Amino acid sequence: MTGQNPLAVSGSKVIGEVILDVRNISLRFGGVKALTDISFNVREHEVRAIIGPNGAGKSSMLNCINGVYTPQEGQITFRGQTFSHMNSRQVAEMGVARTFQNLALFKGMSVIDNIMTGRNLKMRTNLFQQAFHLGPARREEAEHRAHVEQIIDFLEIQAYRKTPVGRLPYGLQKRVDLGRALAMEPQVLLLDEPMAGMNVEEKQDMCRFILDVNDEFGTTIVLIEHDMGVVMDISDRVVVLDYGKKIGDGTPEEVRNNEDVISAYLGTSH
Repeated sequence: MTGQNPLAVSGSKVIGEVILDVRNISLRFGGVKALTDISFNVREHEVRAIIGPNGAGKSSMLNCINGVYTPQEGQITFRGQTFSHMNSRQVAEMGVARTFQNLALFKGMSVIDNIMTGRNLKMRTNLFQQAFHLGPARREEAEHRAHVEQIIDFLEIQAYRKTPVGRLPYGLQKRVDLGRALAMEPQVLLLDEPMAGMNVEEKQDMCRFILDVNDEFGTTIVLIEHDMGVVMDISDRVVVLDYGKKIGDGTPEEVRNNEDVISAYLGTSH
């Protein structure tokens, strides 16, 4: 159970107790099994990767965690609170944020306004106050914008803050997507292929930002990624799915040497 696990050290980083516990999750769409009896946990302050071939069930797993899908079996425990039926807003309010493989940004809106949408759950003034920019709403918006400006500085996109997102290169759009998730101040950040479609330089930048978020903000990271070099470099632990089943779980080195993983995903023992 959460809170019962000893602390562990990964390099110079202290890994905390279990913050997210996934138990016996099964998900079906009609007669198609997307996930079958999947169990794994995520420890506070770690980078936890989920890997596997296309169609392995990785995105479906993230969708179960953040309330997009409701699994037919199993349960998920977050900071001691167990749920099997939770919608996306409730999960977000608990402190779980998500980026998506296919960008869901508002292409006609500026960078700063896109990231501001991540502050919606933090706003306390009512719609009437916001609509007429009454005193409390003005003060609250100023506070939220100050927080968003810090994120823009952190992600090194100051030069684009007023630029419509649709005009930005793909790599910068992915950075804005990360910024919007960070604006929610999540305890756990779910990243669905954050480096898909990027060139080598863009991947290096994104890796740096992910590690900085993990280190400087203390945010726990769960990511799906196809680039095995990236996964092995930045992850503390890796869970491997294949055809909706778990076939491996452990440190990058343990997974790299797992014969089932080699057969299903890496394709070679070398």
